[in-house]
This record gives sequence, structure tokens and C-alpha cells, in this order.
Amino acid sequence: MKISGRNFIAGKIVDVHKGATTAHVSIEVAPGITILASITNESVDELKLEKGKPAHALIKSSDVMIAID
Repeated sequence: MKISGRNFIAGKIVDVHKGATTAHVSIEVAPGITILASITNESVDELKLEKGKPAHALIKSSDVMIAID
């Protein structure tokens, strides 16, 4: 697979929770660090996403904000 995105993080699916139209998919990318993605139920089905399968989180953002105390 080739993709232009650079924020590409490998991990393992730890949870898939389908709602009425949208699913929340949790990917553990390091011990104790999880990324949550909201995608369509159709995408979950097409990609055959399920707990325990390897997956990649691709993060696309036009803005990143940082705050400190």
C-alpha cells in the first residue's frame, strides 16, 4: 500500500463499537496508548475490522494546537 500521509502509526485493534451509523475503533499503538477513530459502519465491514487484528492509524490534520500550563 502506498499513501501520501506521514502520520502513519501501526497498532492492534482493541475494540470496535458500532453505533447507528458510525463506529468507534480503538487501536493500541503502544502499551497504554490508544488512538480512537470514528468511521462509518460500512468501512468497518468493508475492511473486516475486528478486535485483535493489526491495523494502522493514519492521522490527517490541517491544524495542530499545543497548550501548556
